[in-house]
Amino acid sequence: MQTAADLIESLTLERIEENLFRGFTPAGGANRIFGGQVIAQSLLAAYATVESRLCHSLHCYFLRPGDPNIPILFQVDPSRDGGSFSTRRVAAIQHGKQIFNFAASFQDSADGFEHQSVMPEAPGPESIRPPRPVKLPEGPPAGDSETENMLRQANRLSAIDVRFVPLPKSDGPREAKVQLWMRARGEIGDDPRMHQAVMAFASDIGLMNTALTPHPANWATPGLQTASLDHAMWFHRPSDFSRWHLVAQDSPSASGGRGFNRGEMYCEDGVLVASTAQEGMMRVRRPKG
Repeated sequence: MQTAADLIESLTLERIEENLFRGFTPAGGANRIFGGQVIAQSLLAAYATVESRLCHSLHCYFLRPGDPNIPILFQVDPSRDGGSFSTRRVAAIQHGKQIFNFAASFQDSADGFEHQSVMPEAPGPESIRPPRPVKLPEGPPAGDSETENMLRQANRLSAIDVRFVPLPKSDGPREAKVQLWMRARGEIGDDPRMHQAVMAFASDIGLMNTALTPHPANWATPGLQTASLDHAMWFHRPSDFSRWHLVAQDSPSASGGRGFNRGEMYCEDGVLVASTAQEGMMRVRRPKG
């Protein structure tokens, strides 16, 4: 099982040049890079070129599957530093091609109008049975077994403690709503930038599941193909992600082989600290003949 310290170490970047960084994927994971990893590493690359402002929003596109066996180059474009806001663009590159591009905006601390949506009711995280620990197959990865890849990916994500609120029983299609509690498995420290990076990593866990909820399909459905297409996140208020957060997710639409998902992230005391949105490919490939 991974810890927050393991995750933070794995997200650490090596500076190669002024606006060029190199990141790595821990060995023993799945056969492609988890999307939350490259989001978090891109955010940290951008932060390395911003002096004191905090990120308030990020937007990104997944272009190609990431190869976990080679480093990732993160090339930062310091687009603008204004009076109150800074903008950065980051291209993540492998095999000479972009696998991911990222844009983020950073802001000086400011006062202004405030309101937020109300946290929905949910059972507390401690009342929900934690998932069983992942038991990995012994020895090196054996080929491209989808089951083994899922197990290795689950172990990689275990640095985030996740408790899914049980879905209500239903005789028909379920409503496209999912709730889960999550937190880092251990202390993150005092740096608000690292809390945001770990939250960005975690924000990609389970979000696309929401669009599958109304349909007779799950990850084991033969021929099901899913992949994240884009991802956005807004940081509304500072937060300690070592503590429990409720993520309330919904999917207002699925069409054209794509599912659209949204999430709101609340502290246990009901403060809304972040929002997310993601569209993913979601289709079933029928056998030929």
